[in-house]
Amino acid sequence: MMPPRSIVVLRLGHRAFRDKRITTHVCLTARAFGASGVYISGTRDPSLRSSVEKIVRVWGGGFWVEFVKSPLKAVHDWKASGGCVAHLTMYGLPLGETVLRIPKEKDLLVVVGGEKVPPEYFSLSDFNIAVGSQPHSEVAAIAVFLDRVTGGRWENLKFENAKLRIVASERGKVVEELDK
Repeated sequence: MMPPRSIVVLRLGHRAFRDKRITTHVCLTARAFGASGVYISGTRDPSLRSSVEKIVRVWGGGFWVEFVKSPLKAVHDWKASGGCVAHLTMYGLPLGETVLRIPKEKDLLVVVGGEKVPPEYFSLSDFNIAVGSQPHSEVAAIAVFLDRVTGGRWENLKFENAKLRIVASERGKVVEELDK
């Protein structure tokens, strides 16, 4: 299964006082599983962007974080440019039935909420996908979804300009410093 050309996550409703770690984990998971970047709506949080940019400087890749004032406009613009929108929710259609219908030739915007998601996102999305039908973390939903939509290709991703790389080891932590 080939993944979509470009995958970007839209994280709705970031609240700096409450969501700093979870939104950071949304970004790190999206990066590790093959997304190009994350749009974040809600409270503008420079320390969140700084944390993610530090990870990118050390571990490599071209991942980006951008705060958006109007997430609905971001969805409209994405669709107007020919992209596809998948909203991850526990109220959608089952992941296994839906993931194979996502067009591979289109860029993909993956929408995840932090608080209650307004109904407009359900109607604007091309796919409302249930990653399970029980309450759980948006981080878990992104990881499972991106694994499925990329066919597991995230396992072999190479992150350019990395300063560090983890070396597979059955026991122990082996980290290699890369010459740059």
